Amino acid sequence: MNGVGRDSDPAGPNAVRAVYARLATHYDILFGPVLNHARRAAVAAVNRLPCLDVLEVGVGTGLALPHYGPEKRITGIDVSSEMLLKARERTARLNLHNVESLLEMDARTTVFTLGQFDIAVVMFVASVVPNPRALIAELHRVVKPGGTIFFVNHFAQDRGFLRSCERVVAPISVKLGWHSGFRLSDCLSPSDLKHATIVALPPFGFFQLIELKN
Repeated sequence: MNGVGRDSDPAGPNAVRAVYARLATHYDILFGPVLNHARRAAVAAVNRLPCLDVLEVGVGTGLALPHYGPEKRITGIDVSSEMLLKARERTARLNLHNVESLLEMDARTTVFTLGQFDIAVVMFVASVVPNPRALIAELHRVVKPGGTIFFVNHFAQDRGFLRSCERVVAPISVKLGWHSGFRLSDCLSPSDLKHATIVALPPFGFFQLIELKN
């Protein structure tokens, strides 16, 4: 969701809730197709692991939920009640029995117990949440030792074609609570960066899939 220590940022938690309350009705049309490849890549990475208990942070309207393997036990959280309503409707409509709960919750301060999940997956969220380092710390807490944390996000580039794209989309991204200048180092500590596996996703590597072992 955003950068380090940005709780005073205009895209703070209340602003983010307001944005996604407005977007909930049209989110699937606006962002379903354009984010689909990166979303499916993250879910495929989850499905390749034998572990079962999965936390999806920023579950939104539940676009990823039908694609998890049926053996996975999914808990989804989001700060937007309007988005969660859509996710619950999708879960019921598609009889997604492996979705165990969909909860309204701030990902930086969850109620989950230590090591409750085998896997956490965070899609298109890191550049929106106020203080992403707090998000990372909480994920390290709720994912068991030896578990896996996945991120899908766009991270700012220093130069080249993608940097030009960032300048073009910056005014739009601010209105959506995103930060086009968000860097990987805003999110991950030097230690996490050292051990992260980073895969650029097509098209053009605009989104990256980050894998961290807990």
